[in-house]
Amino acid sequence: MKDKVTIHTLKRQKQSGQKICMVTAYDATFARVFDEAGADVLLVGDSLGMVIQGHESTLPVTMDQMVYHSAAVTRGTKRALVVGDMPFMSYQVSVEEAVRNAGRLVAEGRVGAVKLEGGAEFADVVSAITRASIPVMGHLGLTPQSVHKMGGYVVQGRDEDAARKILEDAIALERAGCFSLVLEGVPLELARTITQRLSIPTIGIGAGKYCDGQVLVCYDLLGMNPDFKPKFVKRYANLHGSMTDAAGAYFAEVRAGTFPDEEHSFKSKPIRLVASNPEGEATDSAEKLGPVYGAPV
Repeated sequence: MKDKVTIHTLKRQKQSGQKICMVTAYDATFARVFDEAGADVLLVGDSLGMVIQGHESTLPVTMDQMVYHSAAVTRGTKRALVVGDMPFMSYQVSVEEAVRNAGRLVAEGRVGAVKLEGGAEFADVVSAITRASIPVMGHLGLTPQSVHKMGGYVVQGRDEDAARKILEDAIALERAGCFSLVLEGVPLELARTITQRLSIPTIGIGAGKYCDGQVLVCYDLLGMNPDFKPKFVKRYANLHGSMTDAAGAYFAEVRAGTFPDEEHSFKSKPIRLVASNPEGEATDSAEKLGPVYGAPV
């Protein structure tokens, strides 16, 4: 197994030009698969609110839920750096509460870093969390927790003023102590400028090829939702079709009575159920019972 990925590993990858591979994971099984496949970073995203829980946004996700899923992912991971999302209202109320909740993700969820959305307005939060020895990944551009403020899931930074604001936020987050920065839903030219300007690695999702790494939601890259395919997603498999076919075949065999067959059934020596009276002695009724599960003959 390769050495464990840390925040310092990611910085070296930026310096050497080696792209960073990041993907979301929400349970131990998926974490194990992606870790063995070579992921550098596993993000326990609050996107679980949509892909796991079925909500229309990430806003209903709670701290307890993030801790639960983070712990599951870390149990299935050996090499990758696990980053846990700080959900809506877990860090916006006060600096003290932000540090406490970040600490929960590390102590209870066992993550190696946390991620939070927002720019310069959260620089004091980032600084306080990093002072508590907890690495922080920033997140700029299309920030899902601000969906109502943005008026929907729309590309950010397309005009000069908006682009300048995102660049200034990126610089502020680096100065506040972020070890890395996710850029979501921004033009590739802006992402290239930010990536060149910062000494910390950038990881893009819908931000073009010039970022230091890329991240996708695992369900998207695996093709598990045929109804969801935004422009920035590339499907590397069609698991929806494969799983539908597999489940359909299973249901057909159950209905036909061909599963389970001999190969998938357990066997034992002949046995018969022995009935007894209150004194523990066998009764004549035992002789009438066939070879069913019970006391061995």
